[in-house]
Amino acid sequence: MPKQTTIMLVCAAGMSTSLLVTKMEAAAKQQELDADIFAVSASESDNLLAQKEIDCVLLGPQVRFMQKQFESKLEPLGIPVAIINMSDYGMMNGEKVLAQAKSLISGK
Repeated sequence: MPKQTTIMLVCAAGMSTSLLVTKMEAAAKQQELDADIFAVSASESDNLLAQKEIDCVLLGPQVRFMQKQFESKLEPLGIPVAIINMSDYGMMNGEKVLAQAKSLISGK
């Protein structure tokens, strides 16, 4: 049985991204992908990284300035990180953002 895929979305406050999580969960269900997808604020991310086994981290466009900080933190752990495409985020395109996460995970 394949293990569950865990995708963490990081944004400024965790609010706007929660709608994207819902859309990504719907896309995952449609693809029969067992996924744990959740959004956290940047300040909460360290706690969750310590508690969960995370497969990839996606940063909301509003925290793109934190990419280097996340890369240096996550690279030693082997966790890929990327910024969510601005138009996919704006359109709340859960399917495209899920595809981005899946390609990040398969590339690690």
